[in-house]
Amino acid sequence: MREIRPRTPSQWLLVAAALLYAAVLLLAPIVAIVQKALEAGVGAMLDALSEPVVLHALQITFFITLGAVAINTVMGIVIAWVLTRQRFPGKRLLNLLVDIPFVFSPVIAGYTLIVLFGRTGWFAPTLFPVVFSVPGVLIATTFVSLPFVAREVGPVLAALDREPEDAAYTIGASRWLTFRRIILPGIWPGILYGVVLTLARALGEFGAAAVAGGGIEGQTETATLFVFRALNDRNEAGAYGMSLLLGLVAILVLILMRLLRRNTVTEHSAHVDHPG
Repeated sequence: MREIRPRTPSQWLLVAAALLYAAVLLLAPIVAIVQKALEAGVGAMLDALSEPVVLHALQITFFITLGAVAINTVMGIVIAWVLTRQRFPGKRLLNLLVDIPFVFSPVIAGYTLIVLFGRTGWFAPTLFPVVFSVPGVLIATTFVSLPFVAREVGPVLAALDREPEDAAYTIGASRWLTFRRIILPGIWPGILYGVVLTLARALGEFGAAAVAGGGIEGQTETATLFVFRALNDRNEAGAYGMSLLLGLVAILVLILMRLLRRNTVTEHSAHVDHPG
């Protein structure tokens, strides 16, 4: 679509409305968080963030996010492959189920885990507890961030040229070797973008983690749950400091997403211009 400079009053009004909307809903909260976090000085904020419970919340967040990204990367590729390359009964149902985390309330998802894995649940654990523990938080976070890799890899895999793959099979290459040498490089941009989206979703998860994990201080409390508790405890330095830290991470993730998207578009344009 061709971009044009606004010339008429109605066009300038649309631009002004978009800028005002972004300023009120996006820029103003960021400025407020930065101002509140630094209100008592950088030293006070760093002291609040160096408390043992804060460091534990960050540690839990790191491992939960890493686990959710690893699981959903592997299973996302598997799901994308199955939906794109396989024909089987129930395919439409699976395709529908993948999108459930987009519309399912995270709070309800966390409560569902209690129904399934609680002490009186359908699959009450016998070896170790699932709900109100780190595994419960991991399952909840994995659920809410499930679709991203699958949905990013699927269209890329579907658009992939099958000729090099068929040629590899013809000369005797195994399926795994063909996937690793030919298919994986082709779908790699989709995987990376899906991983970044999964990372962003897992870092910001609150509702499902709060219900399934209970937000127990020093045990299942993640960074977002700490912010909620710190606000209730009038610990503004800790709450806004953690919010600022999470915001900076989110901005880095956003920058990474933009770079990946730009590189993907550039590679696609180069391939179209020089198909050989």
